[in-house]
Amino acid sequence: MKFPEQWALPHIQAIHPYTPGTQPEGDGWIKLNTNELPYPPSPRVKDAIASELDRLPLYPNPASRPLRSAIAKRFGLDNSQVIIGNGSDDLLNLLMRAFSDGQADALQTFPSYSLYPVLAAIANAKLQSVKFDKGMDLPVDELAQHPARICFLTSPNAPTGVGFSNASIRQLLSRFDGLVVVDEAYADFAEENAVELLKDHPNIVITRTFSKSYGLAGLRVGFALASSETISILDRIRDSYNVNRLSQAGALAAFEDPDYYAEVIRKVIETRERIREALIAAGWEVYPSQSNFLFARPPQKDGISGPERSLSAFEYLNARKILVRHFPSNPLTADYIRISIGTDNQMNRLMESLQSWQSNA
Repeated sequence: MKFPEQWALPHIQAIHPYTPGTQPEGDGWIKLNTNELPYPPSPRVKDAIASELDRLPLYPNPASRPLRSAIAKRFGLDNSQVIIGNGSDDLLNLLMRAFSDGQADALQTFPSYSLYPVLAAIANAKLQSVKFDKGMDLPVDELAQHPARICFLTSPNAPTGVGFSNASIRQLLSRFDGLVVVDEAYADFAEENAVELLKDHPNIVITRTFSKSYGLAGLRVGFALASSETISILDRIRDSYNVNRLSQAGALAAFEDPDYYAEVIRKVIETRERIREALIAAGWEVYPSQSNFLFARPPQKDGISGPERSLSAFEYLNARKILVRHFPSNPLTADYIRISIGTDNQMNRLMESLQSWQSNA
C-alpha cells in the first residue's frame, strides 16, 4: 500500500517549498528580515475593516471591483486592465500557471525573488536563469534571445535593491518574444516605475503588493496591471473569491490615503540613505537601493572576507535579537546580508550592534 504522499504527482513530490524570513516568537526582537513597513497603516484602514465585520456572513465582491476601479483611475487605465490577488504572490502564481508548463519554459534574472522557482515547479515548468554580473546591469541581449514564453523581472531587484530604468525595460519589451512580468513590489520606494510602458507594450504585466509600502502584509492583497486580454486570461483561472471582504476594505482605504503614505515612504527613504552612508563609512560595500532594504557586504577583518564574514554578522545580530536575511546558497549573494529598513530607533540599535561586531568579532 502506498503512503498518501506517494499519490501526489511526481513533480509535486520533488518540490522544495519557499522559505520565508523567520517569524520570531516572544518579545524584544527587531525584525529587519522581511521588508515589512515599520510604521502602522493609515488610520482609515482600521475603520474600514471594522465597518465590514457585520457583513462577514456574506461573500466578498468576487472581482474586488471597488478596489480595481480605484487602482485603474489612479493609473489612468480601464478597469479591465486591473486584477486583484491574494497578495502579489497569488498573481505571480496565476501568471506562471497560465503561460508556462512542461512545454513552455519560464525565464528569470538571477539573483531574484526565490518564490519563482517554486511557482515554476508547481506548474511543472522549467525555469531558466540569466545571471546578473556584479554591476547589476539588465542583460537585455541575453534575455531577448531566450525562447521562453514568460520572463520574470523584479524591479527594484530583490535582494539587491537595484532599480532598472524604463529605457532598459522598454528595450527588453521590444525584443523579447513573450510576456515580461515586472514585479514592482518595491516600486513606491523607487525613482521610476514601469506604468508608462503599458501604453505601448501589450506584452508587459506589472505586479504590485500592499504588503510593503502600504503596511498591509497581514491582509494579503496585491494587484496587477496589464492589457485587457492578459487580465481576462488571469480572471479565468483565479479563485472566484480570491480576496476576502476585510482585505478588500482595508486595501481600498489605504489606497485612498496617499498623503499619509507619501510621508511614511519619505521617512523610510530618508532612513535608508542615512544607514547606507553610515555603513559605507564603516567600510561596508552597499548597493544603491531603490527599495526599503539594503544589501550590504561587510568589510574583511584579519584576512577573512566573503561568506564567512557575512554569516558571522548575521549570527551576531541574531544572538542580539536583530533579524536580517542571509542568502548563503549562491556565490552571487553569499557575501552579503539584506537589511530591511526599520524605524530610526531600530536602525540605531542595528548600527550599534554592527559596530560592536566589527570591533570584537
